Amino acid sequence: MPSAHRESVRFVVPLVVALVLIALSAVYWPAGRVVAGAVLVLLAGLTAFVLFFFRDPERAIPPDRNLIVAAADGLVVSVEEMEEPDFALGRRQRIAIFLSVFDVHVNRSPVAGRVSKTSYKAGSFLDVRHADASTQNEALSWLLETEHGPVAVRQIAGLVARRIVAWAREGSALERGQRFGMIRFGSRTEIFLPASCQVLVKVGDRVEGAATPIARWN
Repeated sequence: MPSAHRESVRFVVPLVVALVLIALSAVYWPAGRVVAGAVLVLLAGLTAFVLFFFRDPERAIPPDRNLIVAAADGLVVSVEEMEEPDFALGRRQRIAIFLSVFDVHVNRSPVAGRVSKTSYKAGSFLDVRHADASTQNEALSWLLETEHGPVAVRQIAGLVARRIVAWAREGSALERGQRFGMIRFGSRTEIFLPASCQVLVKVGDRVEGAATPIARWN
């Protein structure tokens, strides 16, 4: 399966090539060394940030299989009951997680299950903290069939994030905490759970994908 590290290659390689070319220009064009030095510092900083952004640390998944884990790193910005918008699942408990550019952006399955359906929706690129971002932004939704019933996960692109990356596909069997995709450069992830689940997080909590329990099966 593809990974965050592979995703980073398309950004890192051009930056490294640019660094080499600028360094060579400084050698053969002494008059431009001040400008070249400034550009080198800028490119080196950008390369370091890209490598930092595409990091993908291993996580310790809670052993209790009744626990539902966070699908992403970030800040819990909403815990509420609402209609699930993509797969007609009815009223669900939605847990929304905001990912800043400084968070790990790999998305992980909150439950063990099979991807029975996906739904892509083109849309805007509002700041994901905006009230309308959940309904108007570009999004890719996943329907996971589990032994406890269906669970939906939505990847939502944001103001800076313009690329939702899917590594799994319809028919894929996902383990709890398994990587299934990522969103590049700032985003939002939402998990829609049955009303019978016991939610364990609240607005303002910080969570880590695959490691932080967000709910428990009843």
